[in-house]
Amino acid sequence: MSEGTPSTNRLALVYGMAAVGLWSTMATAFKWALEFSSPMQLITLAATVSWLFFAARLVSRGTLLSFTALSRRSLLRCFSLGFLNPTLFYWVLFSAYDLLPAQDAMAINYTWGLTLPLIASCFSRSLPSGKEAALALLSYLGILIIVTDGNLASFEFENVTGVLLAIGSTVLWGLSWVINTRTVEHERMDPEVALLLNFSMAVPILWAILAATASLPDMNVGTLMGGLYVGLFEMGLAFVLWMNAMQLTDKPIRVSSLIFLAPPLSLVFIATVLGEPVATSTLAGLLLILAGLVGQQALNRPK
Repeated sequence: MSEGTPSTNRLALVYGMAAVGLWSTMATAFKWALEFSSPMQLITLAATVSWLFFAARLVSRGTLLSFTALSRRSLLRCFSLGFLNPTLFYWVLFSAYDLLPAQDAMAINYTWGLTLPLIASCFSRSLPSGKEAALALLSYLGILIIVTDGNLASFEFENVTGVLLAIGSTVLWGLSWVINTRTVEHERMDPEVALLLNFSMAVPILWAILAATASLPDMNVGTLMGGLYVGLFEMGLAFVLWMNAMQLTDKPIRVSSLIFLAPPLSLVFIATVLGEPVATSTLAGLLLILAGLVGQQALNRPK
């Protein structure tokens, strides 16, 4: 973290808001792109675009070959993580969006903010505190309200597979984030180098899967635009903006709190662009999920 000044803190907020603005369009972008591609086709195109984005950035900075200084163990770990993220994580996430209304998949996906510290606790061999467990339960109650359309008494799910995939994606994201972060910190790596290595493993595997299953994408405008938008903005630029925001600021809680703007903004895009009516149960469930996330943020606030 930098020694923040008023100007760098303001710039950090600008970068953070830009990242949140991009992320808030993603639920709409995923659902729209899946009209033209299967989940596997979309992730393959998007991962290819993201790989090109990070490679171009590292070439422009003259740091593309910095990975040659890494230990063999770290290289293998970064390559192996490509199976977890982007390959498996985005396939599960896009499959959830393919099965669920965009608003439901989006709301459930934002519980990653609670899944992440729970997974981190497991890696550090420490049980989550009672407060952390209570906040997780509060958010998962929000999920139940969303997926049962507010009728908890019936406990009927419209699409169990989609719900399980959406929840599973948060677990995969938490696992990949914790392992990748530990690797980056241990080796003092550039996070973008680590991501390029992840994608370097994932991209040929994804194309091989499509070729083996005879499901190569049709290169029409919708398919290409979907892959380009998701790969460039969700997997690439938004990450760079967020990383720069966190590095520039000396008030990380203030910047990280911006993420709470993304779900309500996402609902606006879902309603206006996709024309998907926002259900009252979605709003109620999302409020509980956000309450759990705000509580988790408060627990992480420095004393």
